[in-house]
Amino acid sequence: FPISCVIDGKNVKIMNFLGKREALHVTMRGDTSIVLAKEPKDCLVLEGNDIDDVSQSAADITQKCKVRNKDIRKFLDGVYVSEKGPIED
Repeated sequence: FPISCVIDGKNVKIMNFLGKREALHVTMRGDTSIVLAKEPKDCLVLEGNDIDDVSQSAADITQKCKVRNKDIRKFLDGVYVSEKGPIED
């Protein structure tokens, strides 16, 4: 089941997570902006000035996409934090 994301301003809608029909909605906190990266495929990039807002927005996305009532060794679908840190210019 390929997961797809639709970004609408400060909202992100995650569809087809584990084959579910309903979409998962997450609103970004504060001045956090989200973009879909082009180079690594299916990568969401969160940016903002306040580290707390950016971190909490990433945590909200991770919690919404947590696999429940299934063996997590078998169902590896999910949204994971792959890299943290400041953006180099």
